Order: sequence, then C-alpha cells, then structure tokens
Amino acid sequence: MNRLLILPSSCLVLLALCACAGTTTPTGGVTPATNLTHFTAARDGGSLGPVLTTSDHGQIFGFDINSNGNDGILASAGGQISVQTFDETTGKITKTIGAITGKKVGKGDDYVADGIFAGDVGLVDFQKADGLAGKRPVHDTYHLLNPVTKNRFNGTWVLPVKLFNVLEWAPNQSTSTSVVFGYQREGSLPLDLIVSDVGKNTFGKAIGLSANDFGLDTDPQLAQDTVNNLAVMATSPSGGAAGGPPPVIWTIDLTSGKMTHFSGVNCPGSVGCGEANGIGYDSTTGIACTTTELDAGVEFYNVAKQTGIRVQLPNHATQLSAGDFVANDAVHGLFLIAQPVSTTGSGSSIQVYNESGMLEESINGFNFSDRSSAIPVRISINPTARTGWVNGPQADQLQEFSY
Repeated sequence: MNRLLILPSSCLVLLALCACAGTTTPTGGVTPATNLTHFTAARDGGSLGPVLTTSDHGQIFGFDINSNGNDGILASAGGQISVQTFDETTGKITKTIGAITGKKVGKGDDYVADGIFAGDVGLVDFQKADGLAGKRPVHDTYHLLNPVTKNRFNGTWVLPVKLFNVLEWAPNQSTSTSVVFGYQREGSLPLDLIVSDVGKNTFGKAIGLSANDFGLDTDPQLAQDTVNNLAVMATSPSGGAAGGPPPVIWTIDLTSGKMTHFSGVNCPGSVGCGEANGIGYDSTTGIACTTTELDAGVEFYNVAKQTGIRVQLPNHATQLSAGDFVANDAVHGLFLIAQPVSTTGSGSSIQVYNESGMLEESINGFNFSDRSSAIPVRISINPTARTGWVNGPQADQLQEFSY
C-alpha cells in the first residue's frame, strides 16, 4: 500500500510501506515508488547559541546533557585528561574533575563520557592502557557522578561482565532501566547488551548477541523502547557495502532476551542504502528513525507493525551529505538529524523531521568536528527548553542551538 505525504513547498513524495518480517537476517525490503528530493523546510526558526571550549583545550571524548535540568558532562583528552561539567544555558565549564597528566596520559590512559542517565547520573569510563600495548587488554573503571550537579566522582559502576567496554548507550533519562552495547576486551570479543539501573549499580540480564548479526562490522546502532522494555537496534548485514541489503531493524526484550527483526526499506538504484549511521526512537509512539549512508536516506519505521517509509535528505543529497546521529524529541514528536555536510546551508546542519517524514526545520551554520574521529558526532537535547548541544566547531568545542 502506498502512502502520500505532502511536503513543504508543494512537493509531493510517494513512499512505500514495507512489512518484511523474517526468521533469519533478511536480504531485501520494499523499494519506495518515487523519491522527489528537492524541497526546503517549513521554517528556519532555529538558532545557534554559545560555543563551549574545554578548560584544558583537550579533544572531547563523549558528552551528554541533563534533558530535565541545566547541567552537562564531557570528557577531555589532550596534554592532560579530565572530566568536566558545564552549564547548559551559559556554555561555561562548571568544574574540572579527575585531571591526570604525565606518563599515564602518554601511555594512552583516557576518559570517555558514556552519558547521563535517569536521576542526572553521569557515567564516565576511565580506560587505563596497559604498558605492554597489544599484549594485555585495556582495563575500564566506570565512575559515577551521582548526580552530575555534585561535580565529583562519588561511586563506581561495576559490571558483571569482565573487561567490558561500552561502545554505545541508548539515550534514556526517563526510567531507571537503561541499556548499553559493547564487548569484552579479551578472548573472542563476545558482544553484549548490558541492562542496568546505573545510579544504583544494579544489573539485569546480560544479553549475548550473535557475532553474525551484531558483529562490529555490521555497525550496530542502539535505541531503547522504555514503554515495552526493549532495545531497538539497526544493523547493516553486508557492512554497508554497495549493492547489499538494507539495514535490519531489531527488537530485543530486555528481560528475556527474545529477539525479533525485519528488513528495512529498500533504497533506489543499484548502490542501495549502505550502512545505518544512526537510530532514534520515540517510546510514546513506537516510531524509529534511521539514517543511511550511501543514499543519504532517512527512514521512519512503525516498529510494532514492521512497516516503514523512506525520504531523502534535502536538495538531492548524496553520500557526501549523508545523515549521521539521530536524536528524538518525544515531547514534540521530532527527530533531529546531524548532517555533517549540509545541503541546506554552508558547513553542517541539523535537519528536523516530524514522525511522518516531513522536514520541519533546517538549522544551518554548524561546523561539526571530524565525524571520523574516535568519538563521532552526537546531538544531545533538552526537549522542554527546545535546546541542544552538538560537537564542533573545533574538536575541543561544543555548539549550543535552539530548534
């Protein structure tokens, strides 16, 4: 069945729904019938605010903000390593914590900010590099700032899985049950989802993931359904190779570990979709949004019904201008997509879509720091204030914006 969307500037886009469930990794989806991509946003009401610079001018290794407050956290690495808290409104550093200099930094020790969770609990990974590089694994110690506003380490998060390295966390500050994705640093590198009440340092099930479906070469993207207690993930079965199948959308029950999956929407042409670069999820509506690399596509899925539609980023975007990180504003029913190379302005942009696939707003004038760096571009938002933060313009900076 086809669905007709009326987009701004009287442009019509005919999109196809797909319902492609399977019991093994699928190999295809449904191709949209028509993709008219030259359109502009309904409004350009967003604006750029303060630029934050780390107190020690170190590169930012992860950050997040309190979506219900006015504080944020980041990790910095340069001549020294540190964790820093900041004020969302002013963009000023509040305090620098745990600063380390000297030989330890030279050996590769660093901090990575792994997010803010329910109750304003900040999680920071201190990665202690071994002196015998490549012979013994890095050891991770996870510090808590509980809450971030106390501006100090005051607890640890002790995982039940040995030598675990968090790669992604699902944004969730509304419930105490959170989920992260990562791997063990030794042996066969098994991949796991870890379910935890981070603030209480308690854990649910460690869910093992098949290396065939969730290997690091499939570039897994993680979100969370807090209503139905699910992880929602997108994987790229061919590693995003040209001509390969579209990404696969997964749900994983965080209590039982039961998994379901379906094939994503096909992309036009022989090149196909490529890998999924990001995923966002609205737990109140059950809508997921992904971005895909080769076609510069944006996909919207009703996950329970296993149906989806596809649009293309504005003005005939190509792979060079593909979308990246996806943030969800469930309060206003929006998805904010990082576009490192803009097709609506100079530099970088954030494209704001509603959950029907309409482009609501283009926020232009950004200059995201290098998306190929160790810590990729991220958008963190405060939906009530309709403000957010994103990487750039330099590697030691964050840019505030409104939308």
